[in-house]
Formats: sequence, structure tokens, C-alpha cells
Amino acid sequence: MVPFMSKILAPLFACAALAASLAVPAHAATPAAPAAAAAPAACPAILKQTFNRLQDEAPQNLCQYAGKVVLVVNTASYCGFTNQYEGLEALYAKYGGKGLVVLGFPSNDFGKQEPGNSKEIADFCYNTYGVKFPMFAKSVVSGPAPNPLYLDLIKQTGKTPAWNFHKYLIDRQGKVVESFPSKVTPDDKKLVGAVEKALAM
Repeated sequence: MVPFMSKILAPLFACAALAASLAVPAHAATPAAPAAAAAPAACPAILKQTFNRLQDEAPQNLCQYAGKVVLVVNTASYCGFTNQYEGLEALYAKYGGKGLVVLGFPSNDFGKQEPGNSKEIADFCYNTYGVKFPMFAKSVVSGPAPNPLYLDLIKQTGKTPAWNFHKYLIDRQGKVVESFPSKVTPDDKKLVGAVEKALAM
């Protein structure tokens, strides 16, 4: 009986041994935890502001631009510098993929050169210059009561816009690193160099 039983049981023992050798350890069977998603950039104080979008008055929190290099420009539709829209859009198109965003703030502060309503300004910017960078509803950028963003920009730099198309450059950490007067065009080597330096940091 013993030899007979051995012949029957031997293959079963062999199968069991093979199965044991192929078994995956319990710890290996657990799939690896997915890598943690990159934490969003902390919103710097200067961007903790909300403004209405030019096209449709929808509220926009500027914290959505945290971690980007931001060029803030006060604009006007009927100014000798209005053609800078073209250069600003070109700058945005060239460096947007690397982390630059241009933010336009129409204002009627200087020479009453932005008299239109939001729809008129938006239509002019897009139809005349193909502006795609973010634009916001008309606001005050100078004098005793500038909008909150401009109040911070002026405090940090000590420089108030003297005319349309004054530019402030904010780095990825939310520090205002440069201020450019209206006559400095978007393709000026000094401005472009400052943008590229901020993007590289």
C-alpha cells in the first residue's frame, strides 16, 4: 500500500511545491502607491486679489497665477502707446509656455484714453491686436485710491504709473523685481532680459 500511495501522492506534493515556489510574496502583491502629486505653488500675498474678467465680468482670483512670472500692465485703447498691445501679446506667446503671464488692467486715469465699457474694450483688444493674455475690467491704477493690486505694486516699488502701459514684473515667489515706464516697449532688451532672468529662477 505504501508504494502505491506514494505513486499517487508524489505528483500532488510536487505540484504543491511548484505552486509555493511561484507564489508572490504578500508584500510584493500590493501595488506601489502612486507618486504624490506636485503641490500647487503657494499663493503670494500680492496675488491674493480678485478682479472681474474683462470679457464677461466673471470674478478671477489672481492666485491662479501663483508660481508664474507676472507682467502687470495698465492699458488704454486710445493712447500713443496702444500699439504695445501687439508686443505684449508677442511676449506672452513666446514665453507663456515657460511660465510668463501678462495681465492687462485697462484704466481711464491718464488722458481719459479708455472711455469704453468692458465689451468695447475687449472687442477692441481682440479685433485690433489679437490680445489673448488675461485682461480685467477697467479700474483705477493711480491717485489716492488705486485698485488693491496696484496699491501693493506701488508700495513695493515706490513707483506709481505716470501714464498708460507702465509695467511691473513679479517673480515666481511674488516679489516685484522690476518696474518699467511706458516708453519701455515689450521688446526692449532690458525688459526681455528681466523676464528671461525671472523665468530662469
